[in-house]
Amino acid sequence: MTDKARRETVLRYHERTKHHPNRYARSPGYLDWETQPSPFRLYRGAPRLPLTQPADSDSPDYDSIFLHDARDATPPGLDAVGRLFFDSLSLSAWKQSSGNRWSLRVNPSSGNLHPTEAYLLSPALDGGPASPGLYHYSPLLHALEHRADLPVDFWNRLPGGSLRPIFLVGLSSIPWRESWKYGERAFRYCQHDIGHAAAAVAIAAAALGWRALLVDPAPSGRLAELMGIADQNGPERELAECLIAIFPGSFPEPAGMDRFDLPDPERIRSLGEPNRLSEGHRAWPAIDEVAWATEAGLEDRFPVFVPSGTRPELRRRPARLTVREVVRRRRSAVAMDGVTHLDRDVFFGILERTLARDATPPNSLLPWQPTVSLVCMVHRVRDLSPGLYIFPRHSGQTALLRSALDSSFDWTRESDWPEHLPLYRLAGGDFRSRARLIACHQEIAADGAVSVAMLARFGAALDDWGPWAYRRLFWESGLVGQILYLEAEAAGVSGTGIGCFFDDVTHELLGLRDRSLQCLYQFTIGGRVEDPRLQSLPAYSHLASDPDGSLA
Repeated sequence: MTDKARRETVLRYHERTKHHPNRYARSPGYLDWETQPSPFRLYRGAPRLPLTQPADSDSPDYDSIFLHDARDATPPGLDAVGRLFFDSLSLSAWKQSSGNRWSLRVNPSSGNLHPTEAYLLSPALDGGPASPGLYHYSPLLHALEHRADLPVDFWNRLPGGSLRPIFLVGLSSIPWRESWKYGERAFRYCQHDIGHAAAAVAIAAAALGWRALLVDPAPSGRLAELMGIADQNGPERELAECLIAIFPGSFPEPAGMDRFDLPDPERIRSLGEPNRLSEGHRAWPAIDEVAWATEAGLEDRFPVFVPSGTRPELRRRPARLTVREVVRRRRSAVAMDGVTHLDRDVFFGILERTLARDATPPNSLLPWQPTVSLVCMVHRVRDLSPGLYIFPRHSGQTALLRSALDSSFDWTRESDWPEHLPLYRLAGGDFRSRARLIACHQEIAADGAVSVAMLARFGAALDDWGPWAYRRLFWESGLVGQILYLEAEAAGVSGTGIGCFFDDVTHELLGLRDRSLQCLYQFTIGGRVEDPRLQSLPAYSHLASDPDGSLA
């Protein structure tokens, strides 16, 4: 298939999976509980390496990891790997009510369905195996499943010196976990979740004095081989998504990754068989088509992008929180109280953290120029008038936004707003009913203090980079969503991602007339309503009775 045909496949998928007030994207229409997928992938027969659960006190101050100050890098080893995954992709709690029990994780997921799987490629580990290996991370067990021994010279064939990472973390998606509930739109949600997960890994790495960079675009076929999933097929197969290189405290600039070439892993003998997730399945050919059309090839490249910007000031909060406290207690709100206000400085601080600045995680993870801007419907922010606002996350976005959005918008700024913060008021007024309508009539979008629409540079990204950019636009949206989640939690409020929204109703609100910009994600921040019927249990309390993972 030519690039033109692949691009048409992407555009056709994007249009057919839009929700409309009188027609939703194709889905099962009901929940078939008999075929509900297990949220846990395990490799039966693969040797397991249990990871330690670190103490809450063993974590740096959350605000400090966004500074450029030098931090001693944690020596790599099995203990450090355990801390990396514990603070990024592990279970965070169990909830139960009326005899039902379900797990929550550090990384968010659409509908808590968790299509994302993680793999570790590492050299010999202190406290672990004495040779390079490929491992699958099991959140259920907080353990590594040893999938393969890598060739002895594999690590030596990676770039040397400061360009040689201490670990590689691969992320994959199992679309069936999402399509079981959401049907054709599930591919979008899988990509959001990759962005959330990648950002979670970058934050956890920063807490260890490490830096995470996306090795991208990496050829999809090579990635599948490196993760040991190239031979998977059928409805439960995994899609190879991305590879994250993790460096110690002394690391290269992002532009250096443009020269990072993955060695051919040759043929590796994988250990263990993946468990079956469902007793039955339903096919969604549109997902298979767009997955194939958005694979990256050997020749795909981004223009080199080096972030720039002033260093952010350290924002000390009244209560000092550690990284572990913030990331592990993060929750997706299921309802907002409709009364909580944000302080204006808190709102400004949340926006500032989304700016692409040099070496500031997790934005520094991505090698491309930012594409996503934030459209904010402000409902309740003290000393900030209710209305519709726009926040370009990169200076290069402003001209496109001005030319594409409704020409009647005001684009005003107040004199006491921070000069370095590119926030503009487009229109004043009460946008709560509009936010509710856009979010598929969900009250949570109106009851939060702020409702956010993520607007991506869409048409030109597909033209300039190729159809494989489609996944990456959603990854960036998910990464921004992860920042919003953590910043809300650190500020004492809550956030939640909203995947169900009326795409073109959002575009009509903004006066968009073509596909130059597209809304890819919605989010809301406010005061969470707790459900007193839910009981919380510790994340790994089940291991005493289920050490082998029978829950999967």
